[in-house]
Amino acid sequence: MDFQHELDKVSGFKNLELLAKQVVEGFIAGMHKSPFHGFSAEFAEHKIYNQGESTRHIDWKLFAKTDKLYTKRYDDETNLRCHIIIDNSSSMHYPESTSFSIDNLNKIAFSALASASLMHILKKQRDAIGLSIYSDLYDFYAPEKGSERHHQMLLHQLSEMVVSKPLKRQTETYQYLHEIAEKIHRRSMIFLFTDMFQSTVEQDKLFEALRHLKYNKHEVILFHVFDKQKELTFDFDNKPRRFVDVETGEFINLYADSIKDNYHTAVENYFETLKLKCAQYKIKYVEADINKNFNNILTTYMVERQKFA
Repeated sequence: MDFQHELDKVSGFKNLELLAKQVVEGFIAGMHKSPFHGFSAEFAEHKIYNQGESTRHIDWKLFAKTDKLYTKRYDDETNLRCHIIIDNSSSMHYPESTSFSIDNLNKIAFSALASASLMHILKKQRDAIGLSIYSDLYDFYAPEKGSERHHQMLLHQLSEMVVSKPLKRQTETYQYLHEIAEKIHRRSMIFLFTDMFQSTVEQDKLFEALRHLKYNKHEVILFHVFDKQKELTFDFDNKPRRFVDVETGEFINLYADSIKDNYHTAVENYFETLKLKCAQYKIKYVEADINKNFNNILTTYMVERQKFA
């Protein structure tokens, strides 16, 4: 089956669950080239064996095939709680689009499909999933659960988020991260999808909120979602253009080439500061370019899950 062709046939986000399933299947098919070789076919039913655990449930047949130790999992096990947080401010709906496909995703659509793909794996692992969506309001919250009904509700929320058109909606990310942190009481893996573009850059407050999220020994992974071609390298043709701030409505008319170098330097410096701050606070920083596939997202999950177990 031509994986790309099958994905391209699915239009919009009415089939978000199917898209997510195909993204994950494509990722797993390629895992034989990765350090996870031998784990892919069994990942829904096994977990990495950690030294000191009982050897009673080690799968010795899988050990013979992979030369790695895994223990069998059971239906009543829930080894991981995961909470996904998505920034739904106006800037996340860039670039504007009237239809979505696997090769035509804006930042919010990329975040939704990435989240749905993570949810698909978590569901297979029988883990509990929660979801928060925020903009200038705390738009949606659902605690961590593992039922099929809960899973379908979250998929619906993700689909609705993508097709919504929030106009001039700014956000102060740190405000809602504090609120979300207060709601998550049991140790969890937390994924945050945001472009880190805010109406006011108050880095100290933002990272204080991220530190709050790490309270109770949560693992925090920041997926920095952006359009690398446009938002970092500023790759526009050199025609007179009007650039509009989607969150404030302010605009400026200019030739892209006249500011391209200075713009790139300023944004690159800001991104580098984010990476260093994340390293300082032991927050996993992951670049999420919407023009690339989801392998980086799902590989990060696999690596961090092994650390979390």
